[in-house]
Amino acid sequence: MLLHTTFRKRPRRRPAALLSAAVLGAGLLAGCGSDDDTPGDDRGTTKAAAGAFPVTVEHAFGTTEITEAPERVVTVGYTDDQTVLAFGIKPVGMTDQYPNPAGRSPDINTQWPWVKDKWGDTKPEVVMKNGDSGPNYEKIAALRPDLIIAVYSEIDRAGYDKLSRIAPTVARTKAEKELFSAPWQDNALHIAKALGRAEEGERRVKDIQAQLDRAEKDHPEFAGRTAVALSWYENSVAPFTSTDVRGRLVSGIGFTYQKKIDDIADGSFYTKLSPERLDLVDVDHIFVINDKADTEALKKFELFTNLDAVKQGNVSYLLDSEGPAVGAAISQGTLLSMPYAVDELVKSAAGR
Repeated sequence: MLLHTTFRKRPRRRPAALLSAAVLGAGLLAGCGSDDDTPGDDRGTTKAAAGAFPVTVEHAFGTTEITEAPERVVTVGYTDDQTVLAFGIKPVGMTDQYPNPAGRSPDINTQWPWVKDKWGDTKPEVVMKNGDSGPNYEKIAALRPDLIIAVYSEIDRAGYDKLSRIAPTVARTKAEKELFSAPWQDNALHIAKALGRAEEGERRVKDIQAQLDRAEKDHPEFAGRTAVALSWYENSVAPFTSTDVRGRLVSGIGFTYQKKIDDIADGSFYTKLSPERLDLVDVDHIFVINDKADTEALKKFELFTNLDAVKQGNVSYLLDSEGPAVGAAISQGTLLSMPYAVDELVKSAAGR
């Protein structure tokens, strides 16, 4: 895999795995069988009955029309399943953002505190694992989706075309110029519209924005202080950019984010720093998102421990997928994880 579990293991942009027309056709034919033979039929998918249809959604690869409320939704984006879940719809297929430990059941990605109750006993099919070259198109076809969401995703035109041959597909927002750089608000509203729930999406986004605004107002001490979110990855300090969801949340509660990182990230959502560029994270407050082993390794890195913020104790160490999984909540940045993420981020910054 390209990235450590601390990161959303998103591979660099590359063509989707090649799939012959014959194989895809076979998958589509399999999807035309009876409901009794269809994987995912026992997974309790909820129809978006309250949605307003038809809807037309513009996205990076064109326009998609959804004529009626979807009953079987597959999510290909790394966190799209959570946004769909927020509207009471259980995807029949999803992407594993975090690797599920071997032999572990149920899937860790359905057990986060902010999604567990939403999933209940439902066990969605995994159509892609983080680090895969692309989704399993044949498996997606066999699930017989009537809507595919590929918003928080690096799916390219070729991949989109394959998905749209299976079912109406909504790709990332038209305004997203660099992968994974769209504001969390835009992604949430984009998916809400595809589900016919635009008004509800707007209300949910406003509620979370109000929570961020309250945090900023209640903590004037954050204002004017520079900050950065980073991880320890491949024996390097790896900060996230200001346009990554982690950077947006840090600035959202009132800190001034270190935007110089964007200049050297070259369009990626993070960058690895050489020892001589540790000056880029010499800021007033550092948010570290790692699980225990990598956190301990970072604490042994002398150039990091010599930073003023570290010496002064102005570091928030946030466990990623372990324990309370605050890092995962921040990294996912969805309608479901955000309320928890904002509260925990503020507590850590305030030293509580």
